[in-house]
Amino acid sequence: MSYGGEDDSSFEQITSTDLAPNVIQLERKEGVYCLSTATLGRPFTSIEIEDVQLHNEVFVGLYACNAALDLKETIVFSNVRIIKPAAEKFTPYVDYLGSRMEIMDIENGHRKLVFSSVHSLQAPNWIKQGKELVYNSNGFLYKYSFENKQIRQIASGFAQNNNNDHVFSFDGKLLGISHHNQEDQGDSSIYIMNPEGDQFPKKITKNGVGVSYLHGISPDNKTMIYTAYRKGKYDIYGINIETREEFQLTDTKDLDDGSEFSPDGKHIYFNSNRTGNMQLWRMKSDGGSPEQLTFDTHYKDWFPHISPDGKWVVFISFPPTIGFGEHSFYQHCTLRIMPAQGGEPKIIAYIYGGQGTINVPSWNDNSKQIAFVTNSD
Repeated sequence: MSYGGEDDSSFEQITSTDLAPNVIQLERKEGVYCLSTATLGRPFTSIEIEDVQLHNEVFVGLYACNAALDLKETIVFSNVRIIKPAAEKFTPYVDYLGSRMEIMDIENGHRKLVFSSVHSLQAPNWIKQGKELVYNSNGFLYKYSFENKQIRQIASGFAQNNNNDHVFSFDGKLLGISHHNQEDQGDSSIYIMNPEGDQFPKKITKNGVGVSYLHGISPDNKTMIYTAYRKGKYDIYGINIETREEFQLTDTKDLDDGSEFSPDGKHIYFNSNRTGNMQLWRMKSDGGSPEQLTFDTHYKDWFPHISPDGKWVVFISFPPTIGFGEHSFYQHCTLRIMPAQGGEPKIIAYIYGGQGTINVPSWNDNSKQIAFVTNSD
């Protein structure tokens, strides 16, 4: 990384130790410029130049230089994004950035920008054999059609204050939502409704039990699982959809969250900081035999999503700077993948996002693509 003025004596260059990277990120923060590089799948290596005073308006470009003058090569830049991050005085859940709905081909890492919005879009679900995306924005649910590129609101009747914890059943016949119910003093409560729209969603959790955030529906459509505040702490609970009888699945002193059934219904994947850092876990569907899957000291891992063929888990990893138990908006995060039974995670995307990026199951039915949200002012 180098810069210089009209006087050659002001020229400065810093060389990274990272050789032959294929991922490049250049970041400006006031007078500090940071160049981060990586080979796709690996963490960034970063170098900085400080006290560089340039105008507020700058021009950004990409170029490559070949030292061998007699050798001609072609270089392709792909997945290029320009991002304006949140301001220093940003207030979470009061101030929001714009959103970019993206899809990715897992095999080759190619990302496509589907559409963008000045509003906060969150938690895309890929449904109907890859024909539609459903997402949350401003308390409502919306549906995007790949066929005609049209967006329409999904009617949800009185439920007009939904958060980003909405889940479709495996067969697509049920849609579960988390709505902030005024009868529960504005707490998030869980409902079930017709995926095509419903004026009268059916309340599943009972009044007065506490906050509930939906995360999964069992393959047989009999059980919903969610993060619930009970007994002074957050654990994972399940509920029988027909009888509305609630039962506890985890019981730890810290936070268990992000629960999701495996396609065969035998396991529940989730994230927990019961051993210190936020890690991925799985347990049997009855809550037994918990097994830790990630052992990160640097990242904080959230929201495991299992591919429809049951082979892979995609999740979001937050930087170590976020607080204990937090999954904040507008962070430098990574999306990572690993085998469903556990193993070494691999980075598949370097993103600016966080809360709302990939909170809900977001695989295409073909197990080859995922959908997610990134952010920029």
